[in-house]
Amino acid sequence: MQGFNSFLSLLNLALIVFSGFALVDAAIRREDAFRAADKKTKPFWLIILALAFVVNWIFGILSFLPIIGLVATIVYMVDVRPAVRQVSGGGGGRRGGSSSDGPYGPYNGGR
Repeated sequence: MQGFNSFLSLLNLALIVFSGFALVDAAIRREDAFRAADKKTKPFWLIILALAFVVNWIFGILSFLPIIGLVATIVYMVDVRPAVRQVSGGGGGRRGGSSSDGPYGPYNGGR
């Protein structure tokens, strides 16, 4: 039984770290990127993720409230975060490219 309790404690810690990472990530993103990506607003996501973090901190994993917080955090991480990163230029493609780069290399104006 003690092994199960330690597993639940580690799972609860993982949920706290996951929601904390999502909260910090949302806090450092630009506010206009949320609107440009058509994903609610930055204050909306900050409130939702802060509530998820606090709920994960206070309640145990066997309650239904941390599950709701986990769902909100997952929605942010798999839907909102990639869209905001793409709009703000932090997306995973090539690094160090110019703003005039096209899919096949830099655009040279027909020269």
